[in-house]
Amino acid sequence: MTALGPRGPAFKGDNGRSAHRPANQLRPPLPPQPISEPSEEHAHCGPGGGVAGGAHARDGRSRRAGPGSGAGIEGCPFEERSGVVPCGTPWGRWYQTLEEVFIEVRVPPGTRAKDVRCSLRSRHISLAVCGQELLQGKLFDSTVTDEGTWTLEDRQLIRIVLMKTNRDAGNCWTSLLENEYAADPWVQDQMQRKLTLERFQRENPGFDFSGAEISGNYSKGGPDFSSLEK
Repeated sequence: MTALGPRGPAFKGDNGRSAHRPANQLRPPLPPQPISEPSEEHAHCGPGGGVAGGAHARDGRSRRAGPGSGAGIEGCPFEERSGVVPCGTPWGRWYQTLEEVFIEVRVPPGTRAKDVRCSLRSRHISLAVCGQELLQGKLFDSTVTDEGTWTLEDRQLIRIVLMKTNRDAGNCWTSLLENEYAADPWVQDQMQRKLTLERFQRENPGFDFSGAEISGNYSKGGPDFSSLEK
């Protein structure tokens, strides 16, 4: 039995602040320091690795904000209203939504686009900066290769966005790579709670589930109501 209630946020942002930007540019900051507006050098790369010359992208989430995307109230992305559930790593953090996996990697200040080598494939990722490998291995689950992007922001942060192949609420990644960068049991539980609420938000766009609490059966995305009459 699943119970929902309006008793305040179940998930809060990392610093409790709300971003005052257009919906297609909102993004949660990386602690301990907030992420400011990208500098002039803001590189963008597609799935093949290297730098896509002349291409720029303010944020990997700009491609979705319409009906069916989980945007909900006033078109604001669900994760911006409810906060993210991050998993910390030695190089930064990663977190997920129903559709995407976000990876934020801290790099030395002053890093330039030409110093970055990033390869994004369906089940494999590799990232090196100035010849030093920061991240490499087989992903927890498959992704859509053509939708993978990375951006260099303020010459000190690399943000990678991966599109999940399986976008069901039950597909909660418990680790970024197979057997590496796993979320602890509590974080895994919070991630699954959030994906379940995001699923409810998508199925009921007229309601705001960002501040709801959930208990009971929410594992594997919560109960299936598809067979119930409306």
